[in-house]
Amino acid sequence: MSKVYAFLANGFEEVECLAVVDLLRRANIDVDMVSITNNKYVTGSHSITVQADVLFDDADFSDADMLFLPGGMPGTKYLAAHEALNTLIKDCYRQNKHLAAICAAPIVYGELNLLSGKHATCYPGFEGKCMGAVMEKTGVVTDGCITTARGLGFAIDLGLELIRILENDGLSDQIKSAIQHPCAE
Repeated sequence: MSKVYAFLANGFEEVECLAVVDLLRRANIDVDMVSITNNKYVTGSHSITVQADVLFDDADFSDADMLFLPGGMPGTKYLAAHEALNTLIKDCYRQNKHLAAICAAPIVYGELNLLSGKHATCYPGFEGKCMGAVMEKTGVVTDGCITTARGLGFAIDLGLELIRILENDGLSDQIKSAIQHPCAE
């Protein structure tokens, strides 16, 4: 079974995170929501409080197959400023483990110089912080071990893409149909 860690900081975009986590769990992918704060309760950018599964300092990421960063402000800024998370991201990238981010969060990978020469997308206006990326205007882009998405409107498509990557096309299509995704017909 694949293992995914989704990282939460105060000010994260709730739907971007929870839609992706929900879809991955529907696919029986093991997902832990990780708080980078000192509290399991993390409040999103729209004042919705979510309980994380584990605190960053208590987690063992050795079994990670994928790291996922939801967007939102100021959550993305807090993710980018978290040194231990940045070290983990770079370690996973060196091990060719998959990285995913949506909305503003691809800038975290850009600031770590992981997007150089890669095709990527992000929320409009953040392209300049995706250092060295070949920016696309499509909703979801996968290039190598990095998948990026533009924003909340593409959260479901991102979740389905991550299922395809971690499991297979058939399971992604099955879930797409089950949730009545408009492209399933």
